[in-house]
Amino acid sequence: MLKSISDNISKLALNRKNSNDSSNEKTLPSPLHDVDIPFEKATFGMGCFWSSDSLYGAEKGVLRTVVGYSGGSMKDPVYRNLGDHTEVIEIHYDPKQVNYERLLSLFWNNHEYGLTTKIKKQYASRIFYHNDEQKRIAEENRTKEQKIRSNETIITTVEPATTFYPAEDYHQKYRLQAHKKLASELGLGPNESKLLQTSHVGAKLNGYLVGVGGSKQFLEEASGLGLNERQIEYVLKYVKENEHGGLTC
Repeated sequence: MLKSISDNISKLALNRKNSNDSSNEKTLPSPLHDVDIPFEKATFGMGCFWSSDSLYGAEKGVLRTVVGYSGGSMKDPVYRNLGDHTEVIEIHYDPKQVNYERLLSLFWNNHEYGLTTKIKKQYASRIFYHNDEQKRIAEENRTKEQKIRSNETIITTVEPATTFYPAEDYHQKYRLQAHKKLASELGLGPNESKLLQTSHVGAKLNGYLVGVGGSKQFLEEASGLGLNERQIEYVLKYVKENEHGGLTC
């Protein structure tokens, strides 16, 4: 049986604690930002990237997420000047824990991709594949979805991944950043560009705080994320309040 990511994370957290604590004194947990596990990338354009960042962040097997812009020809796009780019999410995931088909299932079930709705290029439905296997799976998935929605023309494109431009800091882990004290305690304040894009605990909490994953899953993972008891209680309160609601942008 494949070793679960939670086991890997627990070991990483334990190794970090042992390396930092050579005495018998009790140490406080530290946030788990870096998870050194082999990963693959998935990149999707599926409307406003704030919601997809939360959606995928809490998914088991996802190591980190970063939102940005891709698919266009203009160099160095920014939010106020996207050119022909689309808002996208780049996902780093452990293929031993979550497969590409599961990520695509979340993609299809959590945004609009039919021709009946006019969609700006900024919010276009796009799958950017990183290898031939992803291309094959994505195209097969698209064909199945078209059969399911036979009364519409699916406008989702399947195309090779191009240059990815990370979005501005205030877009990264947007829901987590709304909890300023918690974000600051975790070292994920508004001026922490690198961590906001790479933090494992940041990705997880950005989803959990809006209810994605649910309270049961959060409690199973919380101790391995390097949170203290007060932080766990704080996050759990919001998970319970939001877990039966939908994603908004």
